[in-house]
Amino acid sequence: MSERRAILSGSTFEEQIGYARAVVDGDWVHVSGTTGFDYAAMTIADDVVAQAEQCIVNIADALKAAGCTLEDVVRVRYLLPERDDFEPCWPTLRRAFGEIRPAATMLVCGLSDPRMKIEIEAYARRR
Repeated sequence: MSERRAILSGSTFEEQIGYARAVVDGDWVHVSGTTGFDYAAMTIADDVVAQAEQCIVNIADALKAAGCTLEDVVRVRYLLPERDDFEPCWPTLRRAFGEIRPAATMLVCGLSDPRMKIEIEAYARRR
């Protein structure tokens, strides 16, 4: 039977809603939709690029706790309320994933808090 365990970041959302930042299931790591909140302070920047950068930090932290890194990411999903906010994030996303080249999807949709300008899901496979 494969290992299954939850990775918690300390975000108050995880407790309030009832989910984990990531779930390790055998070699797979499923990272929940991750926003630009600094979970230690529960603050969020107004700028979409700063939020994207914090999303990457939060995802990298979850992956590290799961025993892998951004280099193990095989799929990402970008969720943004405003289509025009995506292109300014490209340099940040390219720095994180440009050499890795995961499969990717971008969706325009509402997010649960109006302060959130981007949310990123990631799936990784531990090597």
